[in-house]
Amino acid sequence: MEVFTSLPGHRITEQLYAGARTLVYRGIRENDGCPVVIKVLRNPFPSFNELVQFRNQYTIAKPLDLPGVVKLLTLEPYGNAYALVMEDFGGISLKEVLQQVGSMGTHSSALTTFLQIGIQVATALDGLHQHRIIHKDLKPTNILIHPKTQQVKLIDFSIASLLPRETQEIHNANTLEGTLAYLSPEQTGRMNRGIDYRSDFYALGVTFYELLSGRLPFVADDPMELLYCHLAQQPTPVAQLNPQVPLGLSAIVSKLMAKNAEDRYQSALGLKSDLEICLAQLQASGRIDAFQLAERDLCDRFLIPEKLYGRQAEVKTLLDAFQRVSVGSTEMMLVAGFSGIGKTVVVHEVHKPIIQQRGYFIKGKYDPFQRDIPFSAFVQAFRNLIRQLLAESDTQLQTWKTRILAAVGDNGQVLIEVITELEQIIGAQPVAPKLSGSAAQSRFNLLMQKFVQVFTTAEHPLVLFLDDLQWADLASLKLLQLLMQDTGHLLVIGAYRNNEVSLTHPLMLMVDEIQKTGVVINRITLAPLQSTHLNQLILDTLNCKPEVAHPLNQLVYQKRRAIPSLPPSFSKRSIKRE
Repeated sequence: MEVFTSLPGHRITEQLYAGARTLVYRGIRENDGCPVVIKVLRNPFPSFNELVQFRNQYTIAKPLDLPGVVKLLTLEPYGNAYALVMEDFGGISLKEVLQQVGSMGTHSSALTTFLQIGIQVATALDGLHQHRIIHKDLKPTNILIHPKTQQVKLIDFSIASLLPRETQEIHNANTLEGTLAYLSPEQTGRMNRGIDYRSDFYALGVTFYELLSGRLPFVADDPMELLYCHLAQQPTPVAQLNPQVPLGLSAIVSKLMAKNAEDRYQSALGLKSDLEICLAQLQASGRIDAFQLAERDLCDRFLIPEKLYGRQAEVKTLLDAFQRVSVGSTEMMLVAGFSGIGKTVVVHEVHKPIIQQRGYFIKGKYDPFQRDIPFSAFVQAFRNLIRQLLAESDTQLQTWKTRILAAVGDNGQVLIEVITELEQIIGAQPVAPKLSGSAAQSRFNLLMQKFVQVFTTAEHPLVLFLDDLQWADLASLKLLQLLMQDTGHLLVIGAYRNNEVSLTHPLMLMVDEIQKTGVVINRITLAPLQSTHLNQLILDTLNCKPEVAHPLNQLVYQKRRAIPSLPPSFSKRSIKRE
């Protein structure tokens, strides 16, 4: 048992929880005898990020005065970190309740208790969302209930956000914020969409699923397999696992766990209304009949759907290319289109099959104001790859170290000078012999080719996405040409603005040279959305009838067509620069 020495002004009475990152104790505030709960970091020498997250929960939750949120009292200095002091209302976590009863969908009284808990959680979520707070880590251990009064309160705002929308970058599964078993698809960073308040509904759906069935919807030992389940696998309906759960309630859980946020509830009050209907039916007749869900579910904010419209054929072409690469081929996919037409969004649709194949997705972007810096996008991409590797286990890191050193030999320092994070895997390397001119360039290109081949295998194919290739430097184009030779299980996706690239552009000349070697090069050219696609976007955004949206659709479509294309020398980026 971990020992919490003391906190001035407080007397510790018992330990409530010992997790991997935090310790939680129950105590008494000595000056007034107030019962409190004290939370501290388990690591006596926490990292900067750990300290930021710990302070974050106090900063976000302290101003709140909501009956469904545990009140935070003070943040006290403790050791090399802090101690968070909060009210003790006598609650225990739903995780403890679940361990005691197995599931809450076994009989009528248990269902009544579940619905009463669910209604309180929905009310608490509505309060958070009205304050523009996304919890981002809802799960049974973060929902407390008083054993006698059945009062429910939420805790742990360590990764909560005050931003209306966040963009999650790709990280190793072991370093993602949140708890993998309850993580919404968009929180994985591989969903091609941002995180907003509806992410909490997915986590709540997983929590409800566990409470009603006694098990999680997805169980896997491999974190990447678990991520893939959240992204692409449909869970078995909870009513099939536990026939005593009514179909109407099972449908509510399934709606909460929809993969796309647009298909979930759009407000906590809409969810609360449906749960109240279930409770009223149960109390009146002892059963819950099927009914139309979300009839009172109205969104209180303007949200434009992040679904893809009119790009199904292009996405299929991209996914088919990845499937071919997965079995051993090497391909290049060029995605062309005007600025802002959606090239990057289409490319990111490849995330799901990459996870299924245990592959790696890395990306870099060229900048017109950094064209004098060679390999800038390659450096970005492979620094990202190394950061993903560094989050893996010590055994896996040792394997990578062995493979990389076998590939680069005594010249590892040449790559470390460009990809500095690499030293954290292979260690300090001897100084490589100095070369000049074309000899140094040839050595670097050969080392990069061998280095890339380490990560392109049947076990983990590699997708390298290079954005804004129209601004790539000549050294990068030469390296790209070399990588396409003798490297299997590699898909290179290059996006560029075709209105800024002529037939004599260095990029096009490089593509011609690659084609001569027999490497497969496919092209996708994105055209503007058709009127029907734009109309569907407006319908989904405004949630109205087609005849109501038609005049607006016509107006938007006409205005979009009236906007002239910017000349190559006058891009959006140059406008921002000025």
